Amino acid sequence: MEYKPIGAAKRTRTVRRGLPESAYWKRFASPVLVKEHGMVTWMEFSPTQPHDLLVTAAMRVQLYGARTGQVRRTFGRFTATARSGSFRSDGRLIVAGDDANSVVVLDARSRTVLRSFRGHSDPVHVTRFLPDRAHVLSASDDRTVRVWDMASQAEVSRFDGHSDYVRSGCVVSAGVVATGAYDRTVRVWDVRAARSVATIAIEDPVEAVTALAGGGAVAVAGGPGVHVHDLVMGGRRVATLGNHEKTVTALCVDGARLLAGSLDHHVKIYDMQAMRLVHSTTYPAPVLSVALSPDATRLAVGMTSGVFSLRTRRTPPNASSESATRDLLPPPPLPAADLRIEQRRRKGLADYDRLLRKFHHARALDAV
Repeated sequence: MEYKPIGAAKRTRTVRRGLPESAYWKRFASPVLVKEHGMVTWMEFSPTQPHDLLVTAAMRVQLYGARTGQVRRTFGRFTATARSGSFRSDGRLIVAGDDANSVVVLDARSRTVLRSFRGHSDPVHVTRFLPDRAHVLSASDDRTVRVWDMASQAEVSRFDGHSDYVRSGCVVSAGVVATGAYDRTVRVWDVRAARSVATIAIEDPVEAVTALAGGGAVAVAGGPGVHVHDLVMGGRRVATLGNHEKTVTALCVDGARLLAGSLDHHVKIYDMQAMRLVHSTTYPAPVLSVALSPDATRLAVGMTSGVFSLRTRRTPPNASSESATRDLLPPPPLPAADLRIEQRRRKGLADYDRLLRKFHHARALDAV
């Protein structure tokens, strides 16, 4: 009687496949850690090529080259802690505030101070250029939001709606800005009409606010949550993203993606169309600032330890045209005189089958 192999049962393994979105963000690898002179409170990439990185920390604002990663220029003409260094849309000018209550406009190339605005009575934490390039927005711990004219160097608008420190702000669209304060509100201002057009109340002090793609909604960071509010519907809340364990301190928008940095050492990426978390990255210290380059190739994260991390996205290498052409060609034909003889190898018995054939059952069980 011929022996028939029984075959051993194979265990099925569960394969956990990551989301394609997560695979994309995992390409931001090999972080370069750079030590600054103090906590890195704000970071921003230049809107123009080659997208140099502007880092605000301690009493200076430094410009890091995109190609070398080294300091290209240092803007150190501050008498107190610098805040919120930001580019104009053409990349030629930089605006920054400081704890000495002043707002300065600097030439990005020569480092010359072109304008200095004074009027705030407390530290200035928010500075931005408006889309018309001729006006500057500032927000301060004196609870005021102001708009300055570059040409006349004078204050043209002042908004007094907040009742506590104003620590965040963004440009929503041409003539519309939003500011967040520790009074747990976000106020939307019409700069042209010089009035408030909407007030958004949340449960915690506002640490960051940013406009989402299209300008019809804003994301607000307060406490461990990120709240999304629709401005077209009068500031109505449409979603809350609560994946953090500690206060969210930084927000950054990349098209339909929102990056949120927190004191829990994490930067989390959300898909704003599906309103869900797609990726998370851990850092060695609490996160204070997050910036993504306009071409989405570099991710910068500033931390309370005075260190910022710079990650570059890897691109898969393309196969050479020569090797691709070679792979497409059929194998060369054999000479007519040659014969190809195919030999079929007889499949042997497994170890446990050989032991069972000899009636060594105990050893066969050990061999499976």
